[in-house]
Amino acid sequence: MESRLKVLRVFKALHKTRMDVFRDDIRALTAARQKINEEFRKNKEETSEEKINQMIKMASDVDIVLRKTVIQGVHVDDNKILLRPREELLLENTPYLDDPKKT
Repeated sequence: MESRLKVLRVFKALHKTRMDVFRDDIRALTAARQKINEEFRKNKEETSEEKINQMIKMASDVDIVLRKTVIQGVHVDDNKILLRPREELLLENTPYLDDPKKT
């Protein structure tokens, strides 16, 4: 029963991430939804606890990779793309130092 809750939790997390990462891109949203649903349906009958835990780990890793590495670009002109980074992708700007302090 516990693994069923974990599976549902990661399933929902993937769909939530999909909605955030591919916001306003109908084609990408649809493709991601179909792929997520297909993969979960394909393994619906799995009973091995070890295998289920491996798949949960894989789904969690995919969720993290999507959130941390995918940036959305929108075509605005013929040769221009507007990048729409999410807040979690932005890094603190640190000034460059020629002579770093040694500790």
